[in-house]
Order: sequence, then C-alpha cells, then structure tokens
Amino acid sequence: MCGRYALYTPIEAVARLFRVAEVHAHDIAPRYNIAPTQEVPIVRRSPFPAADAAQARAAPPVELALARWGLVPFWAKDPAIGNRMINARGETVAAKPAFRAAFRKRRCLVPADGFFEWQKTGDGKQPWYIRDAGGEPMALAGLWELWDPPDGGEPLASCAIITTGANALMRPLHERMPVVLDEAGRAAWLDPEADSGTLEALLAPAPDGILEAWPVSRRVNSPFNEDPSLVQPA
Repeated sequence: MCGRYALYTPIEAVARLFRVAEVHAHDIAPRYNIAPTQEVPIVRRSPFPAADAAQARAAPPVELALARWGLVPFWAKDPAIGNRMINARGETVAAKPAFRAAFRKRRCLVPADGFFEWQKTGDGKQPWYIRDAGGEPMALAGLWELWDPPDGGEPLASCAIITTGANALMRPLHERMPVVLDEAGRAAWLDPEADSGTLEALLAPAPDGILEAWPVSRRVNSPFNEDPSLVQPA
C-alpha cells in the first residue's frame, strides 16, 4: 500500500516537469510527511468545458489542483468513507464500484518526491523512504472524484493512489507499492481517449533499478512530525 509520502520540490517546478497548463494551487509549502485525509496536489485533465468551440474539440488542458487524499465516490452518503479509500488496487480498479467510474473518466497523477513503507522487524516496524534513483519527482498513478454534499454545500474533490505488486527493491519491505509512471506512461494515463487495455497495462511494478530506498527515523510514524530530517537516512 501507500499510506504516507513526501512532496518538497517547489510546486512551480512540479508544474513545469508535468507540463501543466493551468495551476490552481499556489503557495504550497514543502511537505515531508503527507498523510491520508490531508489536501494534496494532483495533476489532471481539466473537468471544466472550454468556452471556445475550437478548444472544446481538443483534449482538456492539464491542470494542477488540490484534492483530499482518500477518495469519496460520487454516490457516497458520507464523505468519511474516503478515510479508508486512500489506495486502489491496480488489479481490481477497473471493476470495483468505488473506483471504476473514476478509472474510466477521472484519472490523475499524484506528484511525489518519495514515499514511505514500513518493514516488519523483530522490534517493531522500521520505516523506509523510497524515491527515484535520480532524485527527480515521481508521478504516482491516481484517481480523483468530485462529491456533492446532499445539503448543497461546497463539492469535495478527493483522490486515491493506485498500488500494484512490489518490485525487487520493495519486496523485502512490503508486498505492494504505488504505481510509478514514466513520461510516456503519464501521457497515456491522462489521455481521455485511452482504452482500458492500455491503461491496465500501465499498472505494473516499477522496473528494477529506477528507485532507491533507505531506512529513516521512526518519527515519521506520527503525522504531526513534519521536517526535512524525516527523509534523511536514519
């Protein structure tokens, strides 16, 4: 699974890297211990129709927006359901009722400098930090959804990170890992015309050799701890 991650690259640099046309999330502080239910940046195709007829015929622009981590299905009666929907399994995402509509129409990228995983040891669980071997921000495959409160309040945007089986680096730490997309995979994932076969093929473990990992302080166990030391080798 993926239950904690970090994003400390300046959001302007993230927008350039992911070729974002519109930024709707500014002044985002560096984060070293992002936890479920918190608001996080996502990269998606704009859900709003273009005013210009010519633009309306083209693919919607890529934008950077904010969403609460923990997907709330559009049919949910209570947004608290999202608290336990932080991840979607790649093997079942296309069919599971909570995720299948978003898989077809509302895919996104979740930018991350790295993510955490906990390894079982003889004296408890040891947290590890996993990142791109070159130190570049990663694109985690995600889904987003918009939930309208029954009382007519402000719509809630939420998201989930898709996981898959672990690669060789991750297997000693955990049996699952988030789906990490390369540049071609990012474009395909955000393509509104992509077919389900193409999309499902992307939901595979990261190739061996593209990630690196090291143990970190158990201070990361508490989401109230938030500083750069959390991603440094213990």
